[in-house]
Amino acid sequence: MPIYGQKAGLFNVGSYQVSGYPYITGSAVDGTTHSNGEVRIQFPTVAKNVTIINTNANEGLRIYFNASTASNGANGAGAYPDGAPVDGNHYITLENKKDSVTFDTKCQEIFIALTSSGGAGSYQCWAELTGIRTDEMFLLTGSGLTD
Repeated sequence: MPIYGQKAGLFNVGSYQVSGYPYITGSAVDGTTHSNGEVRIQFPTVAKNVTIINTNANEGLRIYFNASTASNGANGAGAYPDGAPVDGNHYITLENKKDSVTFDTKCQEIFIALTSSGGAGSYQCWAELTGIRTDEMFLLTGSGLTD
């Protein structure tokens, strides 16, 4: 017997099997600002995968899932030690222009920063979004992310 009234949700397999909604953005990264120019991309709904492309030949990028300062992210002050994602090497580095990484994981936000302070870089972001509201997404913390 078919079940009616199902909706998109974090543990609804169909939410990830169908093609997602496209989301494309990009920006410059100013390394003279806080945390090597850390940029926070907040998706309008939960992403099922995210691709980040380094578009600058002179600066490397770090890609991670939590703010380098705990109070800057959704987790709130004291949720984990400041600097944890970077200090713990919980990031992926894109050193050269056109280097890219694709994360096939659900998330509501992603962070991008330069590998060094004082410079200027840029990126492009492509994400495939689900119909799942971001308030249903749990916080991505713990081993390999902030510990």
